[in-house]
Amino acid sequence: MDNRPIALGARLKQYPAIKTLGFKPDFQAYSAQEQQMILNAKKIYYPTAFYADLFNAMGKETFPSFHTYKFTLDKIKQTAVFNMLGIPHPKTKIFYGKKQKQTILDFFDFPFIAKKARGSARGAGVYLIQNSDDISHYLKDKEPAYIQEYLPIDRDMRIIVIGNQIRLAYWRIADPDNFKTNISQGGTAAFDPLPSKALDLALITASKCGWDDVGIDIIEHDSNFYVLEGNMKYGTKGFCLAGINYKKMLANLIVEGRI
Repeated sequence: MDNRPIALGARLKQYPAIKTLGFKPDFQAYSAQEQQMILNAKKIYYPTAFYADLFNAMGKETFPSFHTYKFTLDKIKQTAVFNMLGIPHPKTKIFYGKKQKQTILDFFDFPFIAKKARGSARGAGVYLIQNSDDISHYLKDKEPAYIQEYLPIDRDMRIIVIGNQIRLAYWRIADPDNFKTNISQGGTAAFDPLPSKALDLALITASKCGWDDVGIDIIEHDSNFYVLEGNMKYGTKGFCLAGINYKKMLANLIVEGRI
């Protein structure tokens, strides 16, 4: 009998200690044996967004969690839950439709941050709006306008929570010519100790939101800490820079039953 952990997504398919079945949107495309393995498994790893919904309806555990999938790449939903849960978050407002978008300057003064509301990661779709031309260009996108106050910083903190523990935490320092701190946008990583308040805030945020595989971005401004967002599609270059084999770490955590 094969008692290996069952995964659908292919992230760890090179590790034979984990049985990776692959993603098949037609459940009947799995063999009868594979179907039983899926149905009998206590937990399914990397179920994909498609099956996360279905397993949640069945009451079956997954990693990442159902809630982790549901908030992926959705800044609007994340802002709503931060406000509902009292998680500190920069002043943010979403503007829908042409009439609402015309009122942005009633609520925000230049400069401010505008972001693509859904579907962007790794610093893409984030803009520093400094004048009317900038905002006109941003508003060519037909999606809702996601507008956030600009808190001047030269660095932020990326804190990666996997399971219920912090697995990596580091500073991201912006290039002098770019306000973005993302490593993929030219930022650099520094592994100096992070403030304990920021680490605690990351754990509290992940726990309250039901996220168990997330990179949480936090900034400090005027001695206050704010959660910018949760990144479920976080980059793994930070692990490499820290000398950690990301996939091997995950495989070990799964095999040892720690996630």
